[in-house]
Amino acid sequence: MKKEKTLKKSKASLIWLLIVALIAVSLLLFCQFYFGDAISSKTTFYPNTHINGVDVSGLTKAEANNIILNNLTDKKQQINITLKSEDKKWTIDGNELGFIGNIEPTLDKVIAYGHEGNIFTQKKIASKIKKEGLYINLPYEDIYGGMEAKLEGIISEVECLPQNSKICFNPNSEIMFTESEATLGKIVDRQALKESICNTITKTSSSEIEIPIVDILPQEELESLVDKITLRSSFSTSYATSSNDRKSNVKLALSKFNGLIVEPGEEVSFNNITGERTIENGYKNAKIIVGGKYVNGIGGGVCQASTTLYNAIIRSDIEVLQVNHHTLPASYVPLSFDAMVSEGYADLKFKNNLSTPIFIKTICDNSTATVEIYGEPFEDGVSIQTKAELVKVLPHGGDDIITDYKGEYEDKVLYRGEYYRLKYPQEGYESKGYVEYVKNGEVVSKKEIRHDKYLPQNGIIVEGCSSMEDGMNLPNNTVRYISPQKVNSETEKNAKAKWKID
Repeated sequence: MKKEKTLKKSKASLIWLLIVALIAVSLLLFCQFYFGDAISSKTTFYPNTHINGVDVSGLTKAEANNIILNNLTDKKQQINITLKSEDKKWTIDGNELGFIGNIEPTLDKVIAYGHEGNIFTQKKIASKIKKEGLYINLPYEDIYGGMEAKLEGIISEVECLPQNSKICFNPNSEIMFTESEATLGKIVDRQALKESICNTITKTSSSEIEIPIVDILPQEELESLVDKITLRSSFSTSYATSSNDRKSNVKLALSKFNGLIVEPGEEVSFNNITGERTIENGYKNAKIIVGGKYVNGIGGGVCQASTTLYNAIIRSDIEVLQVNHHTLPASYVPLSFDAMVSEGYADLKFKNNLSTPIFIKTICDNSTATVEIYGEPFEDGVSIQTKAELVKVLPHGGDDIITDYKGEYEDKVLYRGEYYRLKYPQEGYESKGYVEYVKNGEVVSKKEIRHDKYLPQNGIIVEGCSSMEDGMNLPNNTVRYISPQKVNSETEKNAKAKWKID
């Protein structure tokens, strides 16, 4: 009885083992049938996978790599792509390209695609690829050398920045200010262009491609730019009594500024704008001040041009970065309002400290030089005027008598006791310059901009050096010795009248 029970128990266990085995085999067959490619090896490509037009279904990476590289090498010789934009064309010739063939990283990604996640996700991806296909185009920069650089060169010829409306300045026209139209900018849609090139290389190797362009709008146009421009300041000096050569130098120097537009924050150098004072550049010989004396020099009169410009600039409330005074006061402007320039060591420099451009116009006739500054209007109708102040008169030291041992003035004097006046003594001045801000006819503020000293100059009398022979008489001496100056209230009164200082 016991043996019979044991036999029955063993028989039941065997039946259960058979059932479990049958279920396992059925499950394996079911998975193989149902999931198919989803449980296939991860070392081969899914069915219906294509890379650059090559069917790599079921191939290993090494097999696919060899086939694709051979295909790409053959296609390189056939590449002849024309890129077009408006009326311009460029050609990409495969014979001009190098060959890189760095495709393994992309193949690794393609072969691993769809094997992530659980078996049901893999089955879904595998089924979709088998039905719809997986089509991959390798990046051409991984295949052909020099393509990227060639494309960037072409793109640089196509792209352009948008142009906002701007003011056109024609100082010699009746209508000086006009407004240009804004224009669109252009940038190339690089991604779309690369996709088009990849598709062409994959399918036909030869094609004409219109370069995809994206328009860039300019910034919002400013309202009535021209209507906002006004005359900020004007200043004139007279050169009516100057020589023709000196007048020519003034006109030439100021002509360099006629029509000049100075942008916000831009700095301007008078010497840089006017250039070297040479005969070749059109400048002529005229009187200049050197060491307190008037002598001939190339470009004489240019300082009157810089002075006229300087006074227009300060009346326009533009920032002056550098200005210098003469050794002798300039007769055409008040004290502390001259602007001496000299190549190499003295310049007039200014900076547009406004938020909008300024525009410079110069006008020169045969007697007057004028500079006009245009730009945004002053706030609340404010205007600027200038004022000179005489601090004190600096007395001269009278005459110095020199003996003409070198015979430089032998046509004037020969003998001792014979005199020729070479130069009169001149008093000097300490002065200040101010700008005054005026509103409704009243000065609302005042700012000191200059404090100068024009040093006094002694007179020079030349005496001959030869001794007279017996019986000779000196001619009448008309030169009168001038003693050192004594300054008093009358001296300062006369100085203020001379320089028109209140």
